Formats: sequence, structure tokens, C-alpha cells
Amino acid sequence: MKIKYHWKCNGTGEEVKKIVNTLNEAQVPSQDVVEVVVSLPYVFLPLVKSTLRSDFHVAAQNCWVKKGGAFTGEVSAEMLVNLDIPWVILGHSERRALLNESNEFVGDKVAYALAQGLKVIACVGETLEQREAGSTMDVVAAQTKAIADRVSNWSNVVIAYEPVWAIGTGKVASPAQAQEVHDELRKWLEKNVSDDVAATTRIIYGGSVNGGNCKELGGQADVDGFLVGGASLKPEFIDIIKAAEVKKSA
Repeated sequence: MKIKYHWKCNGTGEEVKKIVNTLNEAQVPSQDVVEVVVSLPYVFLPLVKSTLRSDFHVAAQNCWVKKGGAFTGEVSAEMLVNLDIPWVILGHSERRALLNESNEFVGDKVAYALAQGLKVIACVGETLEQREAGSTMDVVAAQTKAIADRVSNWSNVVIAYEPVWAIGTGKVASPAQAQEVHDELRKWLEKNVSDDVAATTRIIYGGSVNGGNCKELGGQADVDGFLVGGASLKPEFIDIIKAAEVKKSA
């Protein structure tokens, strides 16, 4: 199982040190059971990279769509590679909504980051209006297609399904709702990419995951882990890591 902790735009130096200390001291399942990746703002990447336990990994929350240059305020994939940061989140719903990142732009970002040697957590998901209109899979399939059109090797891609209506709202997709979309996503990959990619690509769930709901969500057949937002800043994130044992015993 893959557990991805996404701190968003939060934290001070002291707060980050406290969270890292908590993670470093935690008794959690071994790496063959759970892969833990911590995603944080750019300014804290070197600090966390140098102090976080070696069995946990670090991710950036975004990177630019091409090689660096006259793109003020952006951070290139090459810069992340230079810092030895192995992972990056791309296509998060907040960037799609607030910064108008299109499916095609996200697809280009994913392809470029992979080409530079980064591993990518690519986010897809529908708004409440889209779910109520019955177009969830149309939306998620279009977002995934924009990636599939540009990517041939999926070995370093993780898909994060994050229903936008469940992010930071306290609303959570029911285990059945999460499983339904994950199952449909896997079928889409099987039909449009390959059987092997469908079988091996991890599809993780994001959207108000917490210590109370993680075991039931994690027990679903096609939920391969979590993209955790708000709860990643609280002590319960250790409970979410331990929920990986659900998959091990299944």
C-alpha cells in the first residue's frame, strides 16, 4: 500500500521539525507492506530530506511543465532531481481549479517530469456538480487520457483519485463509491493502455481520509493507498500508515 502525506501550503520550520520527529519515532509496518511519501512546500524540502527517516520518501507538490528558464516563481523538474527529490504531485485539483491547469497541461507536466527521472503522483477527480450530473467517469477518464496520450511507461506513475467535493470538507466518498471509481479507472487502463498497466498501476484515494475511516477505505479491492491532506498534520497520520496492515492481512 502507498500512503502519501500532502501538507499543502502549511507549516513553519519548527512545526515541520516536530512532524518529522513524530514520523521518525513512529512504529509502522515495513517497507514491503507500506510505502510512505511526505509531500511538502518547496522551502522545506531540503530540511525534511536531510532529517526524515530513510525508509520514508519526500515529494514536491508541483513542478514546471518544461525545462527551467524565464518562468519566475516556478520550480523545474531538473531542480527537484538535483535536490534528490524522487516524487512529485501533479494535477492536484486545487491547481486545476485555482490556477486553471487543463488536462492537457497536466499531461504535459507528467510526461516531462517522468522524462527527467521523477516519479509522479497524478491526481484526477470530479467536482460535486459533475458527480451529481452523473459524469464522474467521463471526467476522470478524460483526465487520465490526457496522461495516457503522453506517457508510454507507467512504472513510475501512481494515480490519485480525489473527488473534489471530499477534499478538506469532511465529506468522504463511501468505501463503495471509492471502490467503484477505482475499479472503473482500472478497467479504463486495461482497455486503453494495457492489461499489465491496469494490474500494476497503484490507484490511491484522497479526500478527507482520517484515522477513523482509513481501514474500511483501505480494505477495498482497488484502493491501493491514500493521498492524505489535513490529517497528515495531525498525530492520527500514524494510524493511517498502520492501516496498510489491512491489505497485508486481506
